[in-house]
Amino acid sequence: MRCKAHVRFGGRARETDQSKDRHRALVRPNWHVLDDAQPFELLLVNPAHIKNVPGRKTDVNDATWIAQLLECGLLRGSFVPPAEIRQLREITRYRRQLTEERARETQRLQKVLEDANVKLASVASDVLGVTGRMILDALCDGERDPDVLAGMAKGRLKVKAEYLRQCVPGRFNEFHAVMTRELLAHIDYFDAATARLDEQIDRLMAPFADARDRFDTIPGIGKRNAEIIVAEIGIDMTQFPTPAHLASWAGLCPGNNESAGKHKSTKTRSGNPWLTSALVEAAWSAVRTKDCYLAVRFRRIAKRRGDQRALIAIAHTILVICWHLLVDETTYTELGTDYLAGKDQPDRRRRLLVAQLEQLGYTVQLTTAA
Repeated sequence: MRCKAHVRFGGRARETDQSKDRHRALVRPNWHVLDDAQPFELLLVNPAHIKNVPGRKTDVNDATWIAQLLECGLLRGSFVPPAEIRQLREITRYRRQLTEERARETQRLQKVLEDANVKLASVASDVLGVTGRMILDALCDGERDPDVLAGMAKGRLKVKAEYLRQCVPGRFNEFHAVMTRELLAHIDYFDAATARLDEQIDRLMAPFADARDRFDTIPGIGKRNAEIIVAEIGIDMTQFPTPAHLASWAGLCPGNNESAGKHKSTKTRSGNPWLTSALVEAAWSAVRTKDCYLAVRFRRIAKRRGDQRALIAIAHTILVICWHLLVDETTYTELGTDYLAGKDQPDRRRRLLVAQLEQLGYTVQLTTAA
């Protein structure tokens, strides 16, 4: 007979990200020790689901209360992916953190250039592109001739050589050179570290490459976002019986707060922030895709509910599609821009159009066409 052990995660229902990270660091060593012991079946339980009676809060009372709930079968374990997915999850999260840090360093570099009156960003879309990097390196090496600096233009920037002469060298001095060298070196480190992590992720992703390639067929999802989704939800959907279970776990569905017939706030609950961020990025990309069902759905929802709610709805839809691709073992099939038009209810559509005309001050009288 297998025993069950309970590991409590966190101390309060609402915590900051830093607090959650600290609790994870404390819980994981104990979890790994118990996980290696074969007789135990571990449950990771949300503390919000096992609140004790107020005013009786001690560690001993907590342990007794948790044991009673476990004995009655009232503890519900949270989703804990297998070890391979957990490793993939950690490394994809770290790669995203490096990418965000690189973006911050780029902003700091832009701040230094603005202080030096070097207006490269006004001419070049990418300050760290081939031309921008050559000009920055030359400025750090002491070059101050505008003609020489503008002559380094490559590609399409050659036609903007006159604008480049006006953007450099500004008041770039030795102080700006020191700051620029350090920032460029740090950005190069992030690029190299990210490249190394990409190689490691490709190696860990090999057993799950089929699922990643299926996700890559969804509009808005690229290789990196597909890797993040696989790392966060895994490929075994038996943990989530329906797409609604997965969306609820991810925090991409409306909350349910009703009492005495009154519906209170239905904002989305806290979920997996790494997964939500990747799906929202994918949603922004999908709604800008031409001839795409998701883009049409976004515009229809945005008219009634606004862009932000519509964006979350598209992220929810993408996650539901991911669930079906894993369960049905298929790839994404584009429904087309006319799919939702066939779902319209004629009577409801007519009333909506009449109401819009009446709001504009018109008197509407409808007659059936011959």
